[in-house]
Amino acid sequence: MRLRAYLSCISMQNVPGWTGVNERTFIAVKPDGVQRKLVGEIVRRFEKRGFKLVGLKLMQASEDLLREHYCDLRSKPFFNTLMSYMKSGPVVAMVWQGLDVVKTARKMMGETNPAESLPGTIRGDYCVEVGKNVIHGSDSVESAQKEISLWFRQNELQRWESSNLRWIY
Repeated sequence: MRLRAYLSCISMQNVPGWTGVNERTFIAVKPDGVQRKLVGEIVRRFEKRGFKLVGLKLMQASEDLLREHYCDLRSKPFFNTLMSYMKSGPVVAMVWQGLDVVKTARKMMGETNPAESLPGTIRGDYCVEVGKNVIHGSDSVESAQKEISLWFRQNELQRWESSNLRWIY
């Protein structure tokens, strides 16, 4: 049943706000995660979960991009520290696609504060301090759409058919 629903919805892939198996989320491995060589492990976890990678790039985020990305945190006392941290090294920006990927990715990452993250989550396994928490993930479908458009141009996102679809959905 789910495969049939997926096949009937393929044409809806680029409809704003579309969820289901075509839902997309933005994930970024932050500079500490890149420096600690955790990129492969994080990609592995998302692939093993059954999500499809549709965009990936290693980049040094500009101040303008970061200010736009974190605009809702501008008034927070930690904003300047956050900006310095995010500019301290390269970031791996990714777009993942799949059923309930936004909500599931948040669970896979764990709590923003690693001390509150369960073992088995990315932050629970690899983080100690909230100021260096390895990974960012969109917190809603709307945030994901905004963040994806900030970090990726449309031609940088791939449309491809996974041969695993029938084994996952």
